Amino acid sequence: MIINEIGELLMQHSEPLGLLRTSWAAGRDMSQFRGALTRAQGLAKKLGVRRCLLELDALPDISAYDQAWLATQWIPNSLQLSLQQVVIVLSPRRIYNQQAVEGLLLVARPFIKFDVQFFSQPVAGLRWLTDYSPLVPELLTEWDAAFGPTPLPPGGVQEPRAYYDRY
Repeated sequence: MIINEIGELLMQHSEPLGLLRTSWAAGRDMSQFRGALTRAQGLAKKLGVRRCLLELDALPDISAYDQAWLATQWIPNSLQLSLQQVVIVLSPRRIYNQQAVEGLLLVARPFIKFDVQFFSQPVAGLRWLTDYSPLVPELLTEWDAAFGPTPLPPGGVQEPRAYYDRY
């Protein structure tokens, strides 16, 4: 289901998967960054989200002030959610935000009780996050219809998934 409650964010929810997919939609305008993330956090709590895909490629560089707010307010409140898995999508060209997010996660690491993974493409992250659920094609079609197709990475190849034998 597409959610249009927060204008600064593109959002999609799948109740059967307990999934919330979010992408920044306000361009370079960060004036509503904190408010949008706070509302998204409340929505995630209301929906009982267990899995979250955060696409951060469209997000401008996160200021030091917003990083401090994330570290002291938003992340601690996010730890109260029912999260089990989080995928953060950042392409290799977004080095500043990659370092900012990694720094925030490093500080919060002792308190994080859910799995956090980085992907450079949203489709690969979504597939991993949902354990290749048969609902993924439907979610991708719904997202594309609402927001336009997710661009393929350079070369048109998605990230491969590593398969490991468990003994």
